[in-house]
Amino acid sequence: MEPQEDRNRRLLRARDAIDVHYREQLDVPRLARIALMGRAHFIREFKAAFGETPHRYLQRRRVERAMYLLRWTDHSVTAICMEVGFSSLGTFTRTFTEIVGKSPRCYRASAERPDSFVPGSFTMRWTRPSGRGERTAQSREPDNCRST
Repeated sequence: MEPQEDRNRRLLRARDAIDVHYREQLDVPRLARIALMGRAHFIREFKAAFGETPHRYLQRRRVERAMYLLRWTDHSVTAICMEVGFSSLGTFTRTFTEIVGKSPRCYRASAERPDSFVPGSFTMRWTRPSGRGERTAQSREPDNCRST
């Protein structure tokens, strides 16, 4: 097997572990062991391959799941925070706001639920937070959820 192909397979194995176990307490050393790499080397290679660090990818997966739960359930923001793997409500709210551009409460208030059935794969594609389009602090909506 080519060295590059082997590297990619190991990185995909680590990324798949994040996708499956996003609710658990995952740390970089554990993911690096899955990829059979040292910690620093794993972070560099992961970022080169996927465009973001393993930690940020994990956060994005958790936020993506939280977006779904905020849209389709009436669970409290705190319950959703814990369900998706965050251990601190403050960290969850800050991370969610950085990635989505709205606080979880504002996102829930503005989320539209379609009247007709839309396959989950389409909804995920439409609502998936983008790693390249994260909003800055200046472009976020105010926390009171009103458009100005």
